[in-house]
Amino acid sequence: MLMRTDPFRELDRLTQQVFGAAGRPSVMPMDAFRKGDQFFVHFDLPGVDRDSIDLTVEKNVLTVKAERSPVGQDGVETIVAERPSGTFTRQLFLGDTLDADRIEASYSDGVLALTIPVHEAAKPRKVEITSGDRQKELAAVS
Repeated sequence: MLMRTDPFRELDRLTQQVFGAAGRPSVMPMDAFRKGDQFFVHFDLPGVDRDSIDLTVEKNVLTVKAERSPVGQDGVETIVAERPSGTFTRQLFLGDTLDADRIEASYSDGVLALTIPVHEAAKPRKVEITSGDRQKELAAVS
């Protein structure tokens, strides 16, 4: 299971209402879904250079950190600056059923895509059901 957390989400919302885009940069939007024995997580990071993305896993916490530089250059007058720049960080708590050692990541068209497999031990498995004769065998041994 994947658990989402962002302790500053409400603070971000309030800051953006009061100060607009000048506040702390927005949280990177994310989609997470499961297909079969794999979880997929997609983060929207438009305008972020792949080399500025840092992905780490410590115990069961996955941290994504990315940086988008401001567009402005020296001698350029900015008319509107609504796209947030700066450092973006997002943390996900990975459940014990996920295999953090086998996470795969790719970055294309501004989307960081992660594939997180389910641990082999956590996958459903078939349990064999024996016939009633086994119960008779156990009773005979006793």
